[in-house]
Amino acid sequence: MNRHLLLLTLAQGLFLVNNVTFIAINGLVGLQLAPYGWMATLPVMGYVVGGAMAAPLVARAQARLGRRGSFQVGLLVAFGSALLAAFAAWARLFPLLILATMIAGYYNANGQLYRFAAAELARADWREKAVSLVLAGGLLGGVVGPNLASWTRALLPAPFVGAYLSLAAVAMLGLLVVSLIDFAPAPLATATETAAGRPLAQIMRQPVFAVAALAAALSYGVMNLLMAATPLAMQVCGFDFKDTAQVLQWHVIGMYAPGFFTGHLIRRLGVLPVMGAGVALNLLCVAVALSGVELHQFFVALLLLGVGWNFLFTGGTTLALRAYRPEEKDRAQAAINFCVFATMALTSFASGALVTTQGWTWLNLGSLPALLLLAAALAWLAAKK
Repeated sequence: MNRHLLLLTLAQGLFLVNNVTFIAINGLVGLQLAPYGWMATLPVMGYVVGGAMAAPLVARAQARLGRRGSFQVGLLVAFGSALLAAFAAWARLFPLLILATMIAGYYNANGQLYRFAAAELARADWREKAVSLVLAGGLLGGVVGPNLASWTRALLPAPFVGAYLSLAAVAMLGLLVVSLIDFAPAPLATATETAAGRPLAQIMRQPVFAVAALAAALSYGVMNLLMAATPLAMQVCGFDFKDTAQVLQWHVIGMYAPGFFTGHLIRRLGVLPVMGAGVALNLLCVAVALSGVELHQFFVALLLLGVGWNFLFTGGTTLALRAYRPEEKDRAQAAINFCVFATMALTSFASGALVTTQGWTWLNLGSLPALLLLAAALAWLAAKK
């Protein structure tokens, strides 16, 4: 664990402060500004659609500017988009808010590469732990994000404008942190090396890559489907925003606290058993959510959802590292992130539409096909070994 890995862990934490605050407030601001209730989560959807659209651009920026330069560009975009979102909330311009979150998606696509940069900063026998520990930096987002949304939502006369402005300051802090990281241990591939890599289609046809991408996409998709709807569902059930913030805080702690030991579990038990445990925890989350809508049920369900996501996403990242060569990393990582963001875009829209028209129960039932598909994919890959 070197200084640069610690700084990258802090950068990951600041990235999650941004994401968790967005999740906590975008649906609620959308509900205030949208002409129809089912459109409430369109700003959440905008964030992930923007990430999907930006994934190829980020890959090119990574290849041309390197890790540090590309990460810095992403943080500058985060700064500008947070200011634009603040103006949109103040002026009550719903289309502009969606545009702002779409622009912010570039930062989302950039920040998703922190975990891969962590693997490059660590020696070969420590890569799983490096990925896991940098993801654990998201604990900062779990602690700060919901509280930041709660503390700043009424800071100015227009609700949540202060929260968006605070995210601009968080982006500037992230810019400072990234500027101190030396990414030299992960040299950029030359144009010749890049050309020598395999075509993306060939990389993606590998069973290990296909399952890694599916795990990353569906773990994020199910998590996003349930998490994005939670603030709306809890508001409908009469809970105060402070209760919602606390539930989201413990959900994000569940997402990232296991990072301190998930890498160790993967090295000791194997990646597929850990990912299988992640699927089981997600199924248990759905069972708890279907049992009722009391505060403790929201709390337990979202905590289980977070831990299940950690096992699946860390495992999926570890699998992906085995599927491509160093000179293929930009195209392979961009493909995985595109799959993640495309799935999240679909679930962001479905989340708001389902919870406002069909209710919390049908929303949870809607996650079961994805979980069963993921379980089948893990069993298939295990059978091929």
